[in-house]
Amino acid sequence: MNLQRLTLFCLTLALAPFLTGCGVQSIPKAKNEVEAQVAEVTNQYKRRADLIPNLVETVKGFAAQEKETLIGVTEARAKATSTKIDPSNLNPQQIMEFQKAQGALSSALSRLMVVVEKYPNLKSDQNFRDLQAQLEGTENRITVARNRYIESIKSFNNLVTVFPTSITNSLFFHFEKMPQWDVAAEEKEKVEKAPEVKF
Repeated sequence: MNLQRLTLFCLTLALAPFLTGCGVQSIPKAKNEVEAQVAEVTNQYKRRADLIPNLVETVKGFAAQEKETLIGVTEARAKATSTKIDPSNLNPQQIMEFQKAQGALSSALSRLMVVVEKYPNLKSDQNFRDLQAQLEGTENRITVARNRYIESIKSFNNLVTVFPTSITNSLFFHFEKMPQWDVAAEEKEKVEKAPEVKF
């Protein structure tokens, strides 16, 4: 019995460098990193959603007649906050629905900012300026969080598909490639279409 334990111990010691270098640790760590990054993306989108009610109320105080735009922002926010991503079970449809809801909210916010241009008193209001600065900062944080998420997905997908760690994945974990964050369809259309210059 002691000989078996000694053999197993020696075999484990001999294989330890091979196992640590072939993804036994790096694949689960990469998956954990992806889950952490998607949580950060959703956290930043939540921060944006939390700022919106205050922004809408401030605008409403100056531009109550812009009811349709204010309702559009409120409805888009409700849709965006009800659309969730499950980091442990990512799939392309889930990501696409989340992106679509967030894109609709971004579009509604853009329309709100166009309305704001009509009201100089609103633009000079300190509360509005503070909220606008916080919203702009949040948009930057969202961009950074999405970029980090994209990189973590790329690293994970490389580990599960590229030799030699792909062998470890097929033997021990059986993880599939995770869907990558993609530009929403309407954004692709904007990117692919050449800008029109009018004078």
